[in-house]
Amino acid sequence: MIEIVDAKFITSAPNIAGAPDSEEQNEVVFMARSNVGKSSLLNALANHKGLAKVSSTPGKTRLINYFDVTFIDRENSDKSFAKFVDLPGFGYAKVSHSIKSDWEKNLTDYISKRKQIKIFVHLVDCRHPFLEIDKSVSDFLLEHSDETQHILQIFTKIDKLNQKEQSALKKEFPHALMVSSSKKRGLQKALSVIHDILKGDSDEH
Repeated sequence: MIEIVDAKFITSAPNIAGAPDSEEQNEVVFMARSNVGKSSLLNALANHKGLAKVSSTPGKTRLINYFDVTFIDRENSDKSFAKFVDLPGFGYAKVSHSIKSDWEKNLTDYISKRKQIKIFVHLVDCRHPFLEIDKSVSDFLLEHSDETQHILQIFTKIDKLNQKEQSALKKEFPHALMVSSSKKRGLQKALSVIHDILKGDSDEH
């Protein structure tokens, strides 16, 4: 069983220029439209309620936030380390055009140029799986990630769907993971997949 036994906030940066120095390719970037439940999932994965701020105002966070996390494999007590990176929510309309433009450029630069990224975690609200903005993000990641980087799609709020709807979603997106932060569903699977990719034990891309 994989767990996160320690997680702490490190720093915030407005863009790639302010990102922390690191030689290691161990960053796990979490990205989502605003209000998809990104902060809730980060807190649930880390088992740390206040790690990422859950804002009642979608689109409020405009900084890239970094957290150091420590994984433990309970089977052999092996510890490993990574950085979780919380990117600002994208596609939120209620900010000024100039702010939105700068913000999107900073995110685009970060995603396409930050070589320390090992995993892109793209979160999608399970109730809205076919939005054009999420399709654009998926296409962008496929275009800009290299062979050392992995893309992991996770559907959030899966408890909001009935069994039939969940089955249909799994059929449509067979490689995606399904989670519910509030019901603690799918978290162990997501942690294990992230851990295995970081350790090089997975061939997912």
